[in-house]
Amino acid sequence: MTELEVLREIVKVLDKKKAKDIKALEITEHSIVADYFIICSGTSNTHVKSLADEVEFEMKEKGVEPYHIEGKATGWILLDYNSVLVHVFTGETREYYNLERLWQDAKEVDISDIVTEE
Repeated sequence: MTELEVLREIVKVLDKKKAKDIKALEITEHSIVADYFIICSGTSNTHVKSLADEVEFEMKEKGVEPYHIEGKATGWILLDYNSVLVHVFTGETREYYNLERLWQDAKEVDISDIVTEE
């Protein structure tokens, strides 16, 4: 699976599980850490954990294992898929860290064909 295919599959899972305000950023030109960030919010700590667990499960089913997972007991869970980093936040934690502002120079990836607006 290419990096962009991994990104799109993860976005599909997050959308299916009702993640809020899903954003995908291409950070290739701004960082050596990864090529893409996916940022989304859950409505509660339980929802955040559920989103992260579902991404991990669905991607394993497709043969893609996370390199590392951080923050399972917090309001910010990071799933590291090497070139794709997935940030799942509670709303309050997302506002506080405001990764979109920190990475404002990054190009937003168009995922409008995947995400359903409610």
